Amino acid sequence: MPLSVNGIYRYPLKSCRGERREAAAVEPWGLAGDRRWMIVDADGDAVTARKYPQLLLVTPYLNSDSITLSTPAAEDLTVPVPRGDELVPVSVWDSELPAALACDAAADWLSQVVGEPVRLVYLDDPTRRRPDPSRSREGDRVSFADAYPLLLTSQASLVTLNELIAGGPRAAEGPLPMTRFRPNVVVAGAPAWAEDTWRLLRIGDVVFRVTKGCDRCVLTTIDPATAAKGKEPITTLAKYRRWDGKVWFGINLIPDSPRPGDTIKIGDPVEILEQAAPNGPRHPSGARVLSGG
Repeated sequence: MPLSVNGIYRYPLKSCRGERREAAAVEPWGLAGDRRWMIVDADGDAVTARKYPQLLLVTPYLNSDSITLSTPAAEDLTVPVPRGDELVPVSVWDSELPAALACDAAADWLSQVVGEPVRLVYLDDPTRRRPDPSRSREGDRVSFADAYPLLLTSQASLVTLNELIAGGPRAAEGPLPMTRFRPNVVVAGAPAWAEDTWRLLRIGDVVFRVTKGCDRCVLTTIDPATAAKGKEPITTLAKYRRWDGKVWFGINLIPDSPRPGDTIKIGDPVEILEQAAPNGPRHPSGARVLSGG
């Protein structure tokens, strides 16, 4: 089967529920509308579902000049895009940058959901943040995503992972949906774990550089439909996909000089332009995979 896109997702508000798209514009810092909003604490540090799983039950809807927040525990709230008159310092991991502060009503609404005082901010200027300089170029930029503009996962890799979970001690926790991994792009048609060796690829007309594999955290153990915590997929990944002291699923991408109007869509062909020689740990199929470091 030819390699192609079979899933596109964006996450308007970092660490909240995502939405499946039929197509998405590609901007230098990620898919249009992806992770331009973020929740922060009193110190400006990112607030995520790793600590507050209930955030996965918040559904954000993007409008032309606002975002609407919805959750079963509260009435919907529509928040206008701040004009940027008031900028506050925020941080995402090691990145520090200014962001536009949203209205007090948003802070009150989200503070009720989180159970602690928080604020909502908007990345009014997406050129402010650069990815890890050791793995990016001078002109590369990223939104409020954890590290890089896009995350790609493989449908075949998920199938294999679910087969491994089914044969393990926590079979009752599977099978897991792809939404556990919060990808931007899902591809079908490649063997499981083939993505570990990709270094440059084209989706439709857009070229992407692969920066590194994606090391996974506790967020993948939280059911996005219920916010309930479990142990999978970390338990199984730690057995079959662990090296460099981390567990791996998916690859991080940076758009390579996207042009205005560049778009990817479901069904787009995926062409691997550069591929590294397999020389890393073996995965369960017997093929070798590269270290994510």
